[in-house]
Order: sequence, then C-alpha cells, then structure tokens
Amino acid sequence: MKKIIGLFIIAVAIIACKEDKKTEKQPEAIAQTIAPVSNEMMESAIIYEANIRQYSKDGSFNAFTKDIPELKKLGVKIIWLMPVFPISETKRKATGGDFASLIEDPKERAKALGSYYAVSDFKKINPEFGTIEDFRTLVKTAHDNGMYVILDWVPNHTGWDHTWIQTNPEFYTKNKDGEITDPLSEDGVPVGWADVADLNYDNQALRETMIADMKHWIVNENIDGFRCDVAGSVPTDFWQQAVPQLRAEKDIFMLAEAWEPELLKANLFDMGYGWDRHHTMNHIAKGEKPVSEWDETYAKDTTRYEADDILMTFVTNHDENSWNGTIKERMGEAAEAMTALSYIAPGMPLIYSGQEYDLDHRLLFFEKDEIPHTKGNMWPVLEKLGQLKAENPALHGGKNAASYERINTGNDAVLAFKRSKDGKTVIYVANFSDEAVEVSLPEVKGEYLDYMSDAKILVSGTVTLKANAYKILIN
Repeated sequence: MKKIIGLFIIAVAIIACKEDKKTEKQPEAIAQTIAPVSNEMMESAIIYEANIRQYSKDGSFNAFTKDIPELKKLGVKIIWLMPVFPISETKRKATGGDFASLIEDPKERAKALGSYYAVSDFKKINPEFGTIEDFRTLVKTAHDNGMYVILDWVPNHTGWDHTWIQTNPEFYTKNKDGEITDPLSEDGVPVGWADVADLNYDNQALRETMIADMKHWIVNENIDGFRCDVAGSVPTDFWQQAVPQLRAEKDIFMLAEAWEPELLKANLFDMGYGWDRHHTMNHIAKGEKPVSEWDETYAKDTTRYEADDILMTFVTNHDENSWNGTIKERMGEAAEAMTALSYIAPGMPLIYSGQEYDLDHRLLFFEKDEIPHTKGNMWPVLEKLGQLKAENPALHGGKNAASYERINTGNDAVLAFKRSKDGKTVIYVANFSDEAVEVSLPEVKGEYLDYMSDAKILVSGTVTLKANAYKILIN
C-alpha cells in the first residue's frame, strides 16, 4: 500500500512539474500601459512620420527610441513608422532610379539600400534598424509616453525576393505569358515601380494570408494600427473583409494613403490624406492661385466626405520631401503660416522626421542620409501649436470636430476663418502676399490673445499683417 501511495505521489509530482514547465513556456501577456485607441484621442492628436533610416547617424530603432520623450513635448500622439520590414535585394533601386545590380563599383553599389516599400517579408524586421527586441522597446517606450505606434503596411505589392514569389506565385498579377508583373496602370502600362511585384486580390488565399500577417503585429507585437500604402489601389472589398477582423483583435487606428471617400465609410479607415488641401497650400504659397482655391477645395471636401471623416493635413511627408522639394522650396516665406494652417484647419496635423529640426534638404530615398538634430526656428513653433491643439477644443479635428466658419476679408491674398467648440473659439488669419496688409475683420472686436506672441491685443475690426505673416487669435 505504501508503495502504491509513493508511486501516486511521484506521479502527481511529475505531472505538476510538467504543468509548471508548460506554464513557463507560455509567453507573458503584454502589459498595457496606454489607454485603447479612442475617438476622443483622435480629436486632438498629432501624428509623426518616423523615417528610421534617416532619423539618426546609425539609422536604428534605438536612436529613435531615445527621442520619443522629446516628441511628447510636441504633442505627438501617434507615431507612424515607415516600413520596418526587410527590403528585397532583387531589382533593388538605387538613386537615379536604376537597379543597384547595374552599378559596377561594389562600394557604390553597397550604398543602394532600396525602397522601404519593396518588402521581402511582412513578418520580419529590417536588420538595418536593429532587432525585434529593439522594436519592442520602441513600442513600449512610445506607450509609456502616451503615444500609439502604427506600422506602414504595403498591401499592393511586394519586393521580388518575397517568399510568396516562390511559394505562392498565384498571389501575383501575371501577363499573357504567365510572368509576374510590376504594378500596371489601367491601360497596362507600368507605373514605374519596377522594383516591386504586383499582388492580385482576386486570389482569396492572398487576402487571408495578408490579413493573418497584419494580425501578427497587432496580437504578438502590440502595435496600434496601420498606415496603408496606396490603399486606394487595393480593392475596397478587401478592406471591408480585413479591417473588421483587425478591429476585432484590438482598438486600432487606421490611416489610408488615399483620398477615396469610400475608404472612410463603415468604420474602415479612420483617416485619409488631405492631398487636395496640401496641393492647394503649395499653389497659394507659390502665388500660383488666390486664396479662393482653399475655399473651393474645402467646399469640395465638405461635399464628398462625411462629417466624421478625418483628413490628415500636412506641409511635407516622405514623398513630398524627397521627390517634390523641401517645405522651403515649395512654400518659401509662407512656410510657417502654412504649417500653422495645417494645425488650425480641421483634420489631424502631420510632422515628418526632420521638420521639427528645420530640415532643408531633400532626403535621399534609396541611400543613407540624415536629418539635422538642432532645435532652431521650427521646434518652438511646433511645440506651441501642439499645446494649443491638445488643450483647446476649438481645434478638435476628429470624428466630432469643431466647427469651421470662413471670415470674408475682401482680400484675395488673405485667409481667415474661425473654429469653435464647447464655448471656445480660435481665429486664424494669414496674409499670403509679399506686401504688408491691413486686414478687415469686421466681426472680430475686443481683447484677444495673440497666441504665438503670447501678447494681449485690442482688435477693433482690423489686423495688420506683414508679408506672409499670420496670427492665431483667442478670445
């Protein structure tokens, strides 16, 4: 009997030991140090586009992570990481648009790092930037500082080294000869992205695999959503299939690199690109169009978008900076006034890496480059605008945005409007001409805070503005 009891005790101990080992193998639950993504957060959020490769000398996650507390001072709530995935070697692009493989000098060829958007594996980290542990530290640091992290996702195409090329060629678009193609326009002409292979969303297995890869980052790495590259080039019914599944895992923020209104309907994407507003800002700053183009663009947006749709407002981003010019090149002396407009107008303002440090050169896209890190003119401007965005409900730009009312000044070079919510009002007035003007503001009378100068001023229906100057008035 004692032997039986002894054997029973040993058996129980062995089972308990096995259970302990099983428990030890289970991954720990990710500690949540930040509130879930919410509509309230979006009202006053500022989004920051992080170009990890060019952010620092070594182009690492760790170098960027160290600066996250600094970004908090600018009011940043959402960090958008440009693609963090490995980049294909095959057909890798070099500066000038040629393939790196055509460069004979090995040292010069090694400089060609390729496009972030030529992904070779959606579930791995680009070793250029560090390790998965470094990435996790970045996400945790952001969360600890009250910021959300979204990944730049590339659903329209992959690099030519992607494993699917070999394992699942049926995932790709093919020509009449059965060859996988790069992305083509509607008339079958290549769009110019020869370093990537076009995905075919007629294939249901591709859709399921793509969704599973996106879920991986939400479930296993605790990211907070996605910025989806050329989202309008992917069938809308894919997003109708994918986004509800992603949202079922966690409250997330979804940004579409697209203008199509249908992508913002039915809880698909939270925000789209305010491309037309951006182009209008460029036109006005260059003196190519009068301020009335802003009114036309805003009226068009009001018609085609619903009241709870959010548009991202910006003076620069990675495409604009590298391909179309710096803020100074495109907006000249009106750069600060336009930056302020991107904060005061309805929507969510964007800061692109280097903008806060007066970046004044076009960052190389396919090679290593570096942004400056000296706080100059723009840092205090963005810090002050960020405080106003965070604290004043009249600048709410989310799904329950503050009102927008144009103020007629009778001057084609002056833009003036007021925004109001919860008893608070903010007035923006800017002179986009090369001469000082006295602006007629018949509705604006009394004592106001000239916010950027932090001075009280008495307004009696007019405001004097220098060339390309602006004021933000708070009653």
